[in-house]
Parts: sequence; C-alpha cells; structure tokens
Amino acid sequence: MHLFTLIFLVAVALSLGLRLWLANRQIGHVQQHRAQVPADFADSIPLTAHQRAADYTISRVRFSRLEMGFEALILLGWTLGGGLDFIDRLWQATGWPPLLAGTATVLSVIVIGGLLDQPFALWRTFVVEARYGFNRTRPATYLGDLFKQGLLLLILGLPLLVLILWLMARMGAAWWLYVWVVWTGFSLFMAWAFPRFIAPLFNRFEPLPDGALRERVEALLARAGFRSKGIYVMDGSKRSGHGNAYFTGLGRNKRIVFFDTLIDKLSPEEIEAVLAHELGHYRHRHVQKAMWLMSALSLAGLALLAWLMGQNWFYAGLGVSIPSTHMALLLFLIALPSFTFPLTPLFAWRSRKQEFEADAFAHLQTGGAAPLVHALVKLYRDNASTLTPDPLHSAYYDSHPPASIRVEHLHRLDTAGTT
Repeated sequence: MHLFTLIFLVAVALSLGLRLWLANRQIGHVQQHRAQVPADFADSIPLTAHQRAADYTISRVRFSRLEMGFEALILLGWTLGGGLDFIDRLWQATGWPPLLAGTATVLSVIVIGGLLDQPFALWRTFVVEARYGFNRTRPATYLGDLFKQGLLLLILGLPLLVLILWLMARMGAAWWLYVWVVWTGFSLFMAWAFPRFIAPLFNRFEPLPDGALRERVEALLARAGFRSKGIYVMDGSKRSGHGNAYFTGLGRNKRIVFFDTLIDKLSPEEIEAVLAHELGHYRHRHVQKAMWLMSALSLAGLALLAWLMGQNWFYAGLGVSIPSTHMALLLFLIALPSFTFPLTPLFAWRSRKQEFEADAFAHLQTGGAAPLVHALVKLYRDNASTLTPDPLHSAYYDSHPPASIRVEHLHRLDTAGTT
C-alpha cells in the first residue's frame, strides 16, 4: 500500500470516528436532560416545548450519522475506488483539448456529487423538518431551487472554473498567486451582488412597512451609524418555519433582512434587540475579519496545492493514474476536509467569541439584557433549539454559545452596569 494512501485512510477514519463519537455524545446528553427544563428557562419554556426540541435535535443528529458514513464511502469511492480516475479517463478519451476535458471532468464530479446528495437533502427537508412542523417547501419550490442553482453554476461557476484551470496551466510556478487574486475578487463580487441579484431569485423581498417597528429600526440604525440600501422582509416562511434576521452585502449595497417568521413571532422591542445584535457584528467588523481570514487561508491552501500538484505520490496515493492540474484541484478539494477537521473547534470558538461581542453591543444599544433575552428565549422555543447540548459537541461545532451560557452572559452585563 502506498504510504500516502495509508495516511489518507487514517485521516478519514479518525475524522469519521471523532464525528460519530461527538454525535453519540450529543444524543446521549440531550436524552439525559429531556425530562426537565433547565432552571433558568423553567418559567419561560414549557416542558412540552423542551421535549420537542430534544426530540428534534436527536432526530437531526441521528440522521447526520447516516450522512457521515455515506460521505466517507463516497470519498473513498471517488479516490481509492477509482471514481475520479474513471471519469477523467472518459473525458480524456474524447480527444478534447486539456482545458476542455479538465473542465468537463470537474463539472461532472460536481453534478454527480450533487445528485448523490439529493436523497439525503430530500429526506432532511420533507421528512425530518416536516415531522417537527418546520418544512414549508413545496416540491415545485424545491425543484425550482435546484434548477436555479444549476443555472448559477453554469453562468457563474463554469467561467470561474475555466479561468482557474487556465491560470493553473499557463501561469507557471506562480499560478497560485493569480488564482488567489481571481478567487478573492470573485468572493468580493459575490458578497456585493448577492443581496441585489442572487437572493431575489429564490425569495421575495419587500420593504419593511411604515409603523412603530420601522421607526424603532431606523432610530437604532441612526444610533449605530449604519447605512444601508434598505430594510426588507423576506418570505422565509416559503420554505421553513424557522425565524432569523441578517444583514448582507458590501459597501453601499448593504441590506437588512428580517424573515417574515421572525416578524410574526417577536415584539418590536425584541426585533430591535435582534437587529442590534446583528449590527454588533457590523460594528466589530466581524464580516470583514472573516473575509480577511478566508482570504489568508485560501492563499495558504493554494500555495499548498501548488506544491502538491508536482508530487506524484499525491495522485498515486489517492487513486489517480494520470496527473493533471484539474485532478490536483479535485483531489485537494475532496481530501482536504479529512485533514483539516481537527481545526473545526478553533473556528467555532472564534465565532462564539464574536457572538458575545455582538450581544454586548446589543445590550448597550437596547438599555439592558431583557429585550434580547426575551427574543432569544422565544427563538430557542420556536426554532426547537436544544437548551442542553453536550458541552464537548457544542465546543467543537457550535458557532453560537449554548443558551444558558449566552443568557447568563447577558445578565452579567446587567450586573456589571449597575456596579
């Protein structure tokens, strides 16, 4: 057995084993605490809602275990099973120029991978989410989304792929710098274009109506010094019963978006607190920091790929017989997650730290913890978010602090403000 093949198998096994162990911990911990609402929430969340959230969490995690096993099998099938090599040989046999054949190979793998994922996506949407009353996606909407995603892949993704493969083949040893510039520019363009041109393809966005809520929101924006291209309500109920709010876009193209489900569930004061939290991310420049981090990581990743592309063991160890730029790119994207999975908790920790910062900003803007705490409790209840996640599972994955820790942090801010 090739040495790198062994290293790859060990990485896949360790990654899968760790993920399954964490999933089992989450299931066990949530089940253990299903019978009683945590004391901090006993007055605001009934036992039936707590148990519904526990059951929903357990169902999702159990289903995710099946996905993990399937993903590992598909990964091994693409690499050591010869799947990538087989597709590559089919396109090479056409006699097409290397750029065209390479593009067809990569696109084929993307399409086949998407099709293989569909049974899980369908079950997740129409069984798991529907069982707990969250799914509102009609089959026609689901198929329409797939069609639009396919069009975007052809219109935006295909030209980008061709350009990247061309740069990899033509720009010599420094190709990765050119690709990094192109990828960074594309990412910035997508961040700018998403709210105005892409998101409206999937959802309807209407201006927030005049009234008490809009007045509150505009007053908050003025205090925070936030300028946007508008405040919109999105028909999130078209697909899901979950509620949320976010701001999106870059520069003058920023938009504030509320899900209609959020508007229906929270009071104006609570919605103001949720928005203040989102503005906290803006005030602390979390989005910009994330883009800088991703840009640095992509630069490092491309430099690593440039080195791996010249190593025959990289191809042979992952089941590819004919080295090429497009196969190097595919192998790198497919195999990398098995080696970088141990870094997941670092990103989760960074995200939770930023959530605390955004909460502190909201606390300052809304005059105390109560509005945001009330909003969070309603969202935890209505979104069936478990109040009792396993501490290790949460530390490894969760981008937001657990409910009890987050509420406690907000109350501590109240206490600090009165001393």
